[in-house]
Amino acid sequence: MDRRRLDGTAAAPPGYTLLGGDGRPYRSVVAGRFGGYRRGRIYGRLDCPSALRHIARGNYVRHRVFFADEATAVAAGYRPCAVCLPQRHETWRKGEPS
Repeated sequence: MDRRRLDGTAAAPPGYTLLGGDGRPYRSVVAGRFGGYRRGRIYGRLDCPSALRHIARGNYVRHRVFFADEATAVAAGYRPCAVCLPQRHETWRKGEPS
């Protein structure tokens, strides 16, 4: 089925846009389990209180990315959030392998 926008251009296929371990976006039929902030290279849970506060204020959304899992976020060069993933953040901060 060819999906077209009102202006005649092709619409993106249904689904979700996630970032892969190489940092490149790809389409998925499954929603991401983790969200990230592109500018700060931080990833965390989708229910992170800090991220939700920023989103509620109208910030952050333009630079929001999504990952299928934590391993993909780490492979893409993102670090764990100190608010919603404190133990993972502490391990990352100390430079210990996860």
